[in-house]
Amino acid sequence: MKKRSRRTITVSIAIISLGLLFYFFVQTFSDNLLFFRSPSQINQTEFPQGYIFRVGGMVKNESIERSRDSTLVNFVITDYSEEIKVNYRGILPDLFREGQGVVVRGFLNEDGTFTAEEVLAKHDETYMPPEVADSLQEKNTGYDQTTKSLRFD
Repeated sequence: MKKRSRRTITVSIAIISLGLLFYFFVQTFSDNLLFFRSPSQINQTEFPQGYIFRVGGMVKNESIERSRDSTLVNFVITDYSEEIKVNYRGILPDLFREGQGVVVRGFLNEDGTFTAEEVLAKHDETYMPPEVADSLQEKNTGYDQTTKSLRFD
């Protein structure tokens, strides 16, 4: 085989390998990308079985139900327009409570409940995930009720 032919084959294999590597990188990145949804968006959209995504909103008052036998916790997240029931098995963050902003990661069950794998609560009085704040500001009454305790007027 001529030197020029070997070089052409080597360069072609390198380009094809880099193309495949790039394709697999993009595929993996897009599969692991988690999007934020509000309860209103969830009720308007169909999700494939087992699709993992994030839901954010406020924990509805008087909605937390803790199991006496296990670490199972049921609660409702609302954006003051729609609600979604969440099931979580595990230890909740210390700042998790009713009327607080949360973002949960998990998947939607066939019965419409959300099974959370991770629960994130806001970590100080003034923090609220930007997506949650934007979602709640669209429904001003709920946002004003929730943030009333944060104002020092």
